[in-house]
Amino acid sequence: MSFAREFLKKTIPAAFAIAAGAFVTVSSAAQQVWPEVPPAEPPADWGPVSINLEEIQYPYPVHFLELNRFNEDMRMAYMDVPPTGTPNGQAVIVLHGMNFYGGAYGPTAAALSAAGFRVVLVDQIGYGKSSKPIVPYDLNFFVSNTKAVLDHLGIEKLAVVGHSMGGMVATRFAMVYPQTTTHLVLVNQIGLTDQRQSRPWRDIQASYETTLRTTTYRSILANHQSYYPTWYPPHLEYVRRQYGQTLSGDWPRMAMVRTLQQEILYSDPVVYDWQHIRTKSLVLSGAQDGLTPNFEELALNVARTLPNATHLLYPGIGHNPQIEIPDRFHADLIRFLQSDPNARAADWK
Repeated sequence: MSFAREFLKKTIPAAFAIAAGAFVTVSSAAQQVWPEVPPAEPPADWGPVSINLEEIQYPYPVHFLELNRFNEDMRMAYMDVPPTGTPNGQAVIVLHGMNFYGGAYGPTAAALSAAGFRVVLVDQIGYGKSSKPIVPYDLNFFVSNTKAVLDHLGIEKLAVVGHSMGGMVATRFAMVYPQTTTHLVLVNQIGLTDQRQSRPWRDIQASYETTLRTTTYRSILANHQSYYPTWYPPHLEYVRRQYGQTLSGDWPRMAMVRTLQQEILYSDPVVYDWQHIRTKSLVLSGAQDGLTPNFEELALNVARTLPNATHLLYPGIGHNPQIEIPDRFHADLIRFLQSDPNARAADWK
């Protein structure tokens, strides 16, 4: 049996346990399967993965909201996770990063659900199991679609947690919908500078041709390795999925979608949003994030610029603290989300 199939065999039962609210991780099982050092080349049994992840099982039931944007019908995937602990009447939405999707945040949803929160996980349009249209992508597009899901679910107020690119979406959401947002948490947000001031604009067609041609196993692996100070072996599964999409017959479409998404980092900065957000906010991050140069200094700048924010940075931890130190991360996250939204963030610690 291939180690990829063995991984799925061992982790699917664990995923069901997570969905039931149990505090289990796949780390111990996955560590037995994935090599400590990633292979230099993709294993021979790694095959295509569909661009809509039809074959990937998510930790909770997936629903779809029908949308029409740019005169085109689309489907947005989401999970609505009820509390497994004593309900506290609060809701949280967790917004995913650029190389991820809602299904990757099952353990965080399980921890929040066990603490009494209703948890919403979404796949933004262009990600995960949602539609992959070739349309203009920007943060307002993501925010509008996110609000449509919340309206569909009848959620009027909630805490917004954004990881990586999801931190950019969360920032824009909190600025556009301050009356909806009770708490804002930015977890290793990217887009910490206005990149238009540091590098030239590049034509979309040229960027597309680069994406189509050079998104190889090695480049995907190198990007994911930059998340961690020390490589986390089970993360190779996410490399497999992303690499598998490049083998799909729909890769040319996915490559254009990814190119348009990546353009957001250049053309739609959030650095001018922070000063307008008065929601109680927390910058909660691994300080040793190899994805962003000078990350710790830039993350502290976010906390200083937000009018009502504090920060909690984890030394020696990388881009994914929810994976690297899940117990501590989730305890700190829950403690902040349980705090009075009307109190000063600086008093939270």
